[in-house]
Amino acid sequence: MTEVSFAKSFLAALDGRPIKLSPDHVEDPKTYQARGAYTLPKMPKTMSKRKGTSVTPGQERSLVVTVKSLRNPPLDLRLSSQTLNTSVHDIKASVAKETGIAENKIKVLHKKKPVPDSKVLKDLVSEDDTAVEFSVMVMGGAASAAATTGGKQDAQHDVAQGLSGADVLQTEDFWADLKGFLLQRIRDEQLAAELASTFQEAWKTKS
Repeated sequence: MTEVSFAKSFLAALDGRPIKLSPDHVEDPKTYQARGAYTLPKMPKTMSKRKGTSVTPGQERSLVVTVKSLRNPPLDLRLSSQTLNTSVHDIKASVAKETGIAENKIKVLHKKKPVPDSKVLKDLVSEDDTAVEFSVMVMGGAASAAATTGGKQDAQHDVAQGLSGADVLQTEDFWADLKGFLLQRIRDEQLAAELASTFQEAWKTKS
């Protein structure tokens, strides 16, 4: 108990002493010297203004969108004055309107990778870009494009005319469409090509 008593008496003695602060913490305002305004030194080199990013109030930067087809049917479409908030779905709708191809048959790719319909242009371009290029893949190829030309279709006319059954598997268009489907699902061009080749070799072996 001696240690406890000593600690209590020591703390009580500290509380009884007046609080003193060093000159670093307190200063008499009457003796405080007035200080003049401090001017920052001039920079050795004037900062350059950013170019190409200034936009007039009420006017948004626009892009030129080029859409090309990976294979049949041939397609080279140019869409000008597209805002940064234009979605991939809007691009797909514009392609469908210009070509007559059904919108649900169109797959949009950017840099060989499928792009979700919810993406907008500003998600895909940098601040300095003035144009962007997309490639489209038409599911069913030229046959699908020919079937959709002319507007609305009957469900009975959705089946492509021409070869059917095992004869279709002898065409290169079928395997190209299979590769495109796998690419859209897997999003890996090399793996999609390997799988398509595996399916084709397995069919040839079976037949």
